[in-house]
Amino acid sequence: MKYHQKSLPKKKMIIMVPYPAQGHVTPMCQLATALVHRGFHPVVVTPEFIHRKINPRDENTDVSFLSIPDGLDEDGPRDFFAIEKAMENDMATHLERLVRKLHEDEDKKEGGGNVVCVVVDLLCSYAIEVAERCGVPVAGFWAVMLAAYRLIAAIPYMLRTGLVSETGKCCCSHSNCGQPKLGPDDLPWLIGTSAAKISRFKFWIRTLDRSSSLRWLLVNSSPKEEEEEGECHDRERKIRLINAYDQEHSPFIFPVGPLSKHALTCKNATFWEEDMTCLDWLEKQRASSVVYVSFGSWVSPIGEGKIKSLALALEASKRPFIWVLGLSWREGLPQGYLERVSKQGKVVSWAPQMEVLRHEAVGCYLTHCGWNSTNEAIQCMKPLVCYPVAGDQFVNCAYIADVWRIGVKIGGLGEKDVEEGFGEVLEDGKMRESLLRLNGRIMGKEGSLSATNYLTTFIDDLEKS
Repeated sequence: MKYHQKSLPKKKMIIMVPYPAQGHVTPMCQLATALVHRGFHPVVVTPEFIHRKINPRDENTDVSFLSIPDGLDEDGPRDFFAIEKAMENDMATHLERLVRKLHEDEDKKEGGGNVVCVVVDLLCSYAIEVAERCGVPVAGFWAVMLAAYRLIAAIPYMLRTGLVSETGKCCCSHSNCGQPKLGPDDLPWLIGTSAAKISRFKFWIRTLDRSSSLRWLLVNSSPKEEEEEGECHDRERKIRLINAYDQEHSPFIFPVGPLSKHALTCKNATFWEEDMTCLDWLEKQRASSVVYVSFGSWVSPIGEGKIKSLALALEASKRPFIWVLGLSWREGLPQGYLERVSKQGKVVSWAPQMEVLRHEAVGCYLTHCGWNSTNEAIQCMKPLVCYPVAGDQFVNCAYIADVWRIGVKIGGLGEKDVEEGFGEVLEDGKMRESLLRLNGRIMGKEGSLSATNYLTTFIDDLEKS
């Protein structure tokens, strides 16, 4: 167990357990920042291999970071299934020991346990059972879009009605379940080999079973993201609609996002060093001329062949670009590529994404539609060229392209698809108008107040429990 700070302050403590991946740790830390402002002391607990990556920028932060042994081999795989096995077989024991220590130590000092809640990313559902065994109230956390949660929560309904088979395979031409139309291969668990898809489906069924005991679920979504202007703004009615899908055991849902609004004050969860030379390079470019390209931290589903295709497409576009591409993926680039495009574009291992997206030189963003990236693009009002590859990204893309109309989906990463995508988003004035309206609805005063009210309601209910 490692303490980020030399001591833990005597405030009501909330232990936070994010899934060990960049796209989950970041919003959990942003939620932690929001809870600091409400007078709590958040303690973010990550496995050792993540704890070593976190780059704290503010040593005076009121968020503490602790680690637990992860049970992973130093040179072994760190993929979804290796992490799942480690969570179930190793991390659960160490997390329970940590929760009991923090709770019982304070119990002796204060006459009552100082840990008031454990907030658990649903992908770490093992931690729900840990918190319950320790007698500490537990809240779920959903790091991505509420619509993606509704799709997962509808699995029992889809099984009952035959929309999916017992192995998770879609049994119809499309599966919307209250969402924009999704293709039969777009369901979040359909990733990898046939065996991997079945295992992921079983993972979600187990997650739903464990989360059925939850009273609260905090979601990194705006209460306004699915509203149109003029819709009913009654908060209780919206909660009932959000919870309408199923299940008598459904948790009470609190859309408290987008948590990226806290990014300016929560810069302590960066796994990789950011290349700040991007910003100097942008200063030399014309307004709205630069294409920003990033597929987040998980490039492997795209594959080396498509990376090479995208490289040639960016070069052929003649447009200036910033491309976030790790060193290990550059081996598949065409020979001499980096030298040829050195005056046209900039290839970096990791970028200060919010600063890049805010820059006036950036005209659009080619993205995998990760939820954090989607929120940041909305916040910075940049239209999106979408190439989803896995998980919830297909749901996010459906909203981006078909509901909000702030981007377009492309079918491939060849020259024709990429250039048509760039041309469409950069020349479509209506798309920018849609972005402006959506930004105002989600990031503006009313959206912020609504999300704040949901967080207040959760805290009030927690303190009564």
